Amino acid sequence: MSIVPLRAQDGGYTLAEAVDYAVKHNINIKNAQLDAVSAEARIGEIRASGLPQVAINANFTDNLIIQRFFLPANFADPNAAADAPPVAVKFGVRYQGTASATLNQLIFSGSYFIGLKAAATYRELAQKSTSQSKVTVAEAVTKAYYSTQVSIERAKVLDLNISRVDTLMRETKAMNESGFVELLDVNRLEVQRNNLITERQKVQNLIELSYTLLKYQMGMSLDEQIALKDNINDVNLDALRSETAAGSVSYENRIEYSLLNTQEKLANLDIRASRAGYLPSLSASLGYGHNNGQDSFADMFRTKWFNNSVLSLNLNIPIFDGFTKRYQIDQKKIVLDQVKNNQTLLKQSIDLEASQANINIKNAFATLETQKRNLDLAQEIVRVSKIKYKEGVGSNIEVINAESSFKEAQTNYFAALYDLMIAKVDLSKAKGELYVEK
Repeated sequence: MSIVPLRAQDGGYTLAEAVDYAVKHNINIKNAQLDAVSAEARIGEIRASGLPQVAINANFTDNLIIQRFFLPANFADPNAAADAPPVAVKFGVRYQGTASATLNQLIFSGSYFIGLKAAATYRELAQKSTSQSKVTVAEAVTKAYYSTQVSIERAKVLDLNISRVDTLMRETKAMNESGFVELLDVNRLEVQRNNLITERQKVQNLIELSYTLLKYQMGMSLDEQIALKDNINDVNLDALRSETAAGSVSYENRIEYSLLNTQEKLANLDIRASRAGYLPSLSASLGYGHNNGQDSFADMFRTKWFNNSVLSLNLNIPIFDGFTKRYQIDQKKIVLDQVKNNQTLLKQSIDLEASQANINIKNAFATLETQKRNLDLAQEIVRVSKIKYKEGVGSNIEVINAESSFKEAQTNYFAALYDLMIAKVDLSKAKGELYVEK
């Protein structure tokens, strides 16, 4: 049974490059960026409401049947009898036309000026939401990257184990042919080799899945090829220990806390906007137009059109609204209180996350050190058991058990290394240092 080789990949990425790629291509980040673009459009809409508003209107009316108005008989004929029936008089002409232009300008509105201040805060909120999406994606990409690295290293270790068992099996076959060992010893080694090959195939499938997950998190097409430039064995554990040493956590470094601060600003501005509704508002409008009316359609274009114009100032002074704004303000104060409560809750959550992350990384370091010692011991046991077996003072079962223990120690070591890297990611996230905008 042949060993499945590691898949050759084209185009390598370091962890930092993979995160940068994801920031540019991940769909969730693109959607957050679209929200930011939408926010800019919303800001423009708010500003536009305070700019001059110009409208042109044209109207043409064909009064197919002119409505009649009933007037007293003596209105048209002073000599008519007092009891004469009323006279039905056409009131208007058949064709009428108007053309006008109107300019409206807001002069003062407290709500409008508060809205302008809120617009800038709304932009800030959209930008921070985008940053939050980037942090989330960076976390997912980093964990997928480490998972892929560990799977690759496990495959390499299994390849070495299979190679060692192959060598041992060839030697044992030669000893069997010379009559020094039984065929049962060869069969035991073959069983172990087959188990290793099966496990190697499982790990290869896991590698394929890990690559797929990584490309998905990066926003890369699943059909594209990718390779990892970083090697997890190159991690400087001493530097990592120093880097992740417990330190104070700054809430301001967490994008979630920054988002809540911005939401608090918006909630305050929302209250101010409602209060501004008690202030008077002033606007002006200017209209200019032409109109005409004739009984003949042709005369509409042969006769003079008459000009008209109007200038008006509109002052609105709120007196009593049935306490509507009062209850609106009460509701918005509750929203503000909820935001403040969420800030307190988030602080507690950040403290808890940081505490858990510090404990987890300490445990991860301790576990990794233990697994490293176990790995070294298992490797030495394999070496000694092979020597004893070749010299005839050990058994084949002892060698197989030593090899199995060594493989298990290798698996446990890489699992501990992966747990350490994940604990590092969680600690960096808790401190707000996982991803920093460039």
